[in-house]
Amino acid sequence: MKLIPVTLVRHPIGLFGMWLATVGALLFLLFFAFDLFGFVSNPYLGILFFLILPGIFIVGLLLVPLGAWLDRRAIRQGRASAFVQWPVWDLNDPHMRRVAAFILSATFVNVIVVSLAAYRGVEYMDSVDFCGQVCHRVMIPEFTAYQEGSHARVTCVQCHIGAGASWFVKSKLSGTRQVFAVTLNTYPRPIPSPVENLRPARETCEQCHWPEKFTGDRVKVIREYASDEANTESTTTLRVHVGGAQPRSRPHGIHWHIANRITYVTTDRKRQTIPSVSVQAADGKVTVYRVEGVSEAQLAQGETRTMDCMDCHNRPSHPYAASAERAIDDELAAGVMPKTLPFIRRQAVELVKARYPSQETALVAIEAGLRKFYQENHPQVYAERRGEVDRAVAATKQAYSRNVFPMMNVTWGTYVNNMGHAAFPGCTRCHDDNHKSPDGKVIRQDCELCHEMVQ
Repeated sequence: MKLIPVTLVRHPIGLFGMWLATVGALLFLLFFAFDLFGFVSNPYLGILFFLILPGIFIVGLLLVPLGAWLDRRAIRQGRASAFVQWPVWDLNDPHMRRVAAFILSATFVNVIVVSLAAYRGVEYMDSVDFCGQVCHRVMIPEFTAYQEGSHARVTCVQCHIGAGASWFVKSKLSGTRQVFAVTLNTYPRPIPSPVENLRPARETCEQCHWPEKFTGDRVKVIREYASDEANTESTTTLRVHVGGAQPRSRPHGIHWHIANRITYVTTDRKRQTIPSVSVQAADGKVTVYRVEGVSEAQLAQGETRTMDCMDCHNRPSHPYAASAERAIDDELAAGVMPKTLPFIRRQAVELVKARYPSQETALVAIEAGLRKFYQENHPQVYAERRGEVDRAVAATKQAYSRNVFPMMNVTWGTYVNNMGHAAFPGCTRCHDDNHKSPDGKVIRQDCELCHEMVQ
């Protein structure tokens, strides 16, 4: 029987794998060069060229040895007219040297391609475009809020993942589950805030912020407007006691909560119901404050958590207006919406609070509603001050489109914000005069603990 040395690629699967790897590598390298020089901006192309193409390339490489194995098995089973004899690697043979040089060169190129693909693929999956725009429908609300927030220049992964391999792996495992949810259309609407899976604030927020720094007091001005013809403005000025965890004298102000070790038990997923709070003083003494009537069984079923920045600053990068009134007041206070148009505050609030089947429908209805109101009730204003009406229309539509997303069931007040206590319980989850210690002390609902009115 004639002995035939095995070839590198002979089986159709191996040939197809070689073709697939070659095409995948060439397309990836071409796109990588375009991306390197800034010619690519579409996030969906990133999925194709940084995730799918490298996958195709790797599958092609795996098909080559699979084809060789299938070919060898067929010969052994007598389905081919030759018996495999593996080649002897004699580098004195010029042909064998050329084969070895080809294999080494191809291996080197493959390693380079796989390394570039892995690096760029991970970098792409960590980008804001990938997080906010790829799963477009799902993430529209959070991405919109992120762009309007104070952390718009901080990438998503800096807060949601942070440094280190362990949290990177956790995030990718969680991301895989989310990909299936999007693919199968089983994701919840609205998307719940991921309070259980957030990395501790000391490992993320405090890499930039320093809560121990003594800050002192800050002045905050809150402007609100009446629903009368003049859109009458009222102003509340507060001196907020921010303080610091290590001030010149002793911890005080809002950041007193950081200077002391505070743990609490919450019995609901959003951490809005807090029946028990424990405070450890500097001398190590622990005082427990509980709401009357709560049982040990209820506490055992709850979540015990050490208080950190995120318990108050729970939406630092994805802020929404707490109410339609607050959103329109902000537009008026910023001067984006003209204050001089009669009843503009009342009409704008009424229109943005209405229910619409989609955001597109809402924006059309808001514009039509405002223009109709001024055309019918204030025709002279509409005729002489059309520019102001146009500005009001744009501001009202902007207030709505930033905060309400019908397709995801996100509307006014959907997401709780624990900063303050005007729209949501916030501070009063604990500061309610109902949390009492065994010796009769209470967590006071005293406004001047955190701020005072400025005349």
